[in-house]
Amino acid sequence: MLLASSGQMAALRPPRLLLLPPRPAALPLRRRPSMGASSARRRGGAGRVCVPRCTGATTPPQTSAGGSAVQVPARRKCSPLLDSALLPGGSELAVHEWKAVPDIWRTAAEKYADRVALRDPYHDPPSELTYKQLEQQILDFSHGLRVVGGAPDEKIALFADNSCRWLVADQGIMATGAINVVRGTKSSDEELFQIYSHSESIALVVDSPQFFNRLAESFISRINARFIVLLWGDKSSLNSKAVMDIPVYDYNDITELGRENRNALCYSSELSKQGQQGVFEAIGPEDVATLIYTSGTGGTPKGVMLTHRNLLHQINNLWEIVPAVPGDRFLSMLPPWHAYERSTEYFIFTHGIQQVYTTVKHLKADLQHHQPHYIISVPLVYETLYSSIQRQISTSSPARKTVALALIKISLLFMEAKKIYEGTVLSNSPVKPSFIFYMFNYLRARIVAALLWPLHNLAKMLVYKKIHSSIGISKAGISGGGSLPMHVDKFFEAIGIKVQNGYGLTETSPVVAARRPFCNVLGTVGHPIKHTEIKIVDIETGEVLPDGSKGIVKIKGLPVMKGYYKNPSATNKALDLEGWFNTGDIGWIAPHHATGPSRKCGGMLVLEGRAKDTIVLTTGENVEPAELEEAASRSSLIDQIMVIGQDRRRLGAIIVPNNDEVVAAAKRKYSFDGNNGLAKDTVMSLLYAELKTWMAGCSFQIGPVLVVDEPFTIDNGLMTPTMKIRRDKVAAKYQSEIEALYK
Repeated sequence: MLLASSGQMAALRPPRLLLLPPRPAALPLRRRPSMGASSARRRGGAGRVCVPRCTGATTPPQTSAGGSAVQVPARRKCSPLLDSALLPGGSELAVHEWKAVPDIWRTAAEKYADRVALRDPYHDPPSELTYKQLEQQILDFSHGLRVVGGAPDEKIALFADNSCRWLVADQGIMATGAINVVRGTKSSDEELFQIYSHSESIALVVDSPQFFNRLAESFISRINARFIVLLWGDKSSLNSKAVMDIPVYDYNDITELGRENRNALCYSSELSKQGQQGVFEAIGPEDVATLIYTSGTGGTPKGVMLTHRNLLHQINNLWEIVPAVPGDRFLSMLPPWHAYERSTEYFIFTHGIQQVYTTVKHLKADLQHHQPHYIISVPLVYETLYSSIQRQISTSSPARKTVALALIKISLLFMEAKKIYEGTVLSNSPVKPSFIFYMFNYLRARIVAALLWPLHNLAKMLVYKKIHSSIGISKAGISGGGSLPMHVDKFFEAIGIKVQNGYGLTETSPVVAARRPFCNVLGTVGHPIKHTEIKIVDIETGEVLPDGSKGIVKIKGLPVMKGYYKNPSATNKALDLEGWFNTGDIGWIAPHHATGPSRKCGGMLVLEGRAKDTIVLTTGENVEPAELEEAASRSSLIDQIMVIGQDRRRLGAIIVPNNDEVVAAAKRKYSFDGNNGLAKDTVMSLLYAELKTWMAGCSFQIGPVLVVDEPFTIDNGLMTPTMKIRRDKVAAKYQSEIEALYK
């Protein structure tokens, strides 16, 4: 790679950057010599640099390193509100008329110009951007991409992790009319290669030099790329052999080129004289905005095509779930390419909030330091917080522990009584309860709640106040991307931390239902959001089932995807002719009751697992593993569990034990001295005792158990990026052990 000094780079820049008028047919750019970087300017290095130039119509085609002629793509698209000046009559658009996702940044910048939009403390350099600065960086990035060869409707792969520059790159790509293909750095090289190739991406945006160098041999050398953009770090750290003839730009290169191009456009009289405004077309709501390859708990990833309309539906309709106000703080830690994190981020920025980027490593400290009003995360995060609180209580003095546990139990009883008279007792029975029976329960619940209320308030002062100060989350935690265990849900409700559970899929942009702040019924995922229909159908016949009956969940409405990219058979299988999307999830809708303990639950969706996860025993019984796993995971000795037993006579389980807790339990029960390793029989005895205790109320029990030391993680491919177990991968990894287990 060749680096340039500031003087040399300036000498090579054209005095004006103008857009090409339409050409007959734009050829794809081939590999070209590498470009210099702002990092070189910072170090004062010298060398030669190739700078792509946007020139007039008479400029001859550029020549690549291989001698082949190339042309800059002539078609240009722009976000109609964000870049309205580039469109005829653009200034006359209504202020809030969003046609494409990047339009939101113009509105946000006008409303909240000098408010801090985001803080990113853990990248180098640490970043803090106001709404106006964020809008300008997105505009600079998008114009920079046009300069280096980005074109509408082409795919640009964005393989990076959560950061402020990810957001800028994501929105910058969209603002050019290109389609971004997103994934994180924890995916395997082969998976990334398959996504890049299948999506027909023409360029690559990567996270860091470390990630780039990891991909150098197995990925970069096998792809065709028009250019590569590095979001963080110094280009001098890259493996130069892997990018011999591919132009490589860092973040500052792109934004500086974009800024110059924007300035040239603003002051150029050629724009109006040559009528080049007509070169730009407006991005439309039905244009594909992004390709998201499903992480999936099994099967081959499929490229979900989400349009601008899909994502704008989320932006326009999530406020009733998260009523954010300007200045609210949010912690962001999920993979940003995942539809759940991504759509909610877009939405919250339209309300003037402040987002702080964090990581799993820093989450606990950042919760305490930043005291966020909201956190949007997956169930595993809330389970981890729950376990941490329980661990703190269990290690406190015997007196403190006894008082804390007793008060928590009292609060749990208080909440159960409240549900009865508030009408939030979940039931799938369509039969209206007897008025006399309900009034008896209503009065009893009122009396119980009145008796427990003083103790519940005492618990707030003695116990819960300290928990709140360590966790923050003063308004709500929003949970999605998986099933929230009931014991975790009840615990946070009891201590006064609101957790709202929601539901959706990548194919539905993703949110289709969620619990509202004013009606947070535990055990459900709430009512459907606006412009979304949900029905339950029989798994065999496809007939629509009445409320309270369990079947397959189907969804229709504005959030439903356009389809799977280059996969019409999968699209036709998932979407019927009427536009109903088959989620593959099993659930039921709570029946409506005008009176009684369930009167506020009508129409809420309740999920019970995945149809494909259902275990069919040789006895003919169908088992939903999620319920059993949730019950067993309440044990402190069990770190992770996956129930098995497909086509077997009885259920089994693969368990990753919590070794520290197992040792502690062995010391208590067997006087284990800790000097020698625990015997396998001792570990099995402890685990079976835990399973018997915690699964006593379950319909099915666990038989044979396989204990494994390696945890299920994203890095080893046994969990999805949203921290759900990949059942097929785990079963394949331990296939021989499972066979031996059942023998």
